[in-house]
Amino acid sequence: MNKALALTTLAAAMSASAQTELTVYTAVEAEDLQKYAERFNQDHPDIKINWVRDSTGVITARLLAEKENPQADVVWGLAGTSLLLLKNEDMLMPYAPEGLEALSPKFRDSDETPSWVGMDAWMAAICVNTVEAEKNELPMPGSWQDLTNPVYQGHVVMPNPNSSGTGFLDVSAWLQMMGEDDGWNFMDGLHQNISRYTHSGSKPCKMAASGETPIGVSFAFRGARLKEQGAPLELVFPEEGLGWEVEATAIVNGTDKLDAAQTLVDWSITRQAMEMYNEGYAIVGMPGVAQPIQHFPANAEELIIDNDFGWAASNREAILAEWARRYDTKSEAE
Repeated sequence: MNKALALTTLAAAMSASAQTELTVYTAVEAEDLQKYAERFNQDHPDIKINWVRDSTGVITARLLAEKENPQADVVWGLAGTSLLLLKNEDMLMPYAPEGLEALSPKFRDSDETPSWVGMDAWMAAICVNTVEAEKNELPMPGSWQDLTNPVYQGHVVMPNPNSSGTGFLDVSAWLQMMGEDDGWNFMDGLHQNISRYTHSGSKPCKMAASGETPIGVSFAFRGARLKEQGAPLELVFPEEGLGWEVEATAIVNGTDKLDAAQTLVDWSITRQAMEMYNEGYAIVGMPGVAQPIQHFPANAEELIIDNDFGWAASNREAILAEWARRYDTKSEAE
């Protein structure tokens, strides 16, 4: 090995060894994680992200189980209601990242020094396979209530809210929109038409795209991406309103890599990061950034309900227990 090559190799090795490694828990869609890390590393090559990814319910449960011995440094991409739950357990470190004033108030914890900051919002949608719907002579639904029509019996798949953040945002939204009694009555009717409850929020739409089910209750991002890839899907945005959830970032209390964690949280709310989120999400945390997304409604922000995240977080355990008591017999095996 010549001297110049040896020096280059040594420099590369020193650079790699100088990297700070952050363990980052996330529920972000798996295919986006490499992109998120690469974009961040373009600005901060000295910090390496080690992802731990699962569905919202699983990541939330894991964080709670690790409360006395935290394994994560940062949560980058988890439901705001989950982060409120963790905040109430004193598991998050309050931090006001650089650029906080540019965020919409809906996309940050309400404390003066917030415990979490928002990235984007994902919203509910119904994915309908037009080929399968025609084959089964199913009318195109236009509302949530339509899905209780007996014509759809055995043709609807939706996520289990105990494991899926998408499932929980649906259930929470129905209870808020309809009132608790009418909300549970609606879900009783919907349950008659459900063929199974999945443990992933994107799976019902994937199943609709592949023809495994005519109708999947899922979220708009997944439906738009599959439709763009050529799946015979129609995305339906029910007229009563759409549940939605903030996808957010926070520092885990107890991290011994605070500087690197703060650097990541700072970057997570930059305009550059918001533009990256907007590649898949129609609503992002910084006003004036979002451009229209293909296959999303142009008035996406007008369709989402006035979501009471505090109510959803404080009632989460009771809602999930009641849902499981009523409907868990149709959940797929984990």
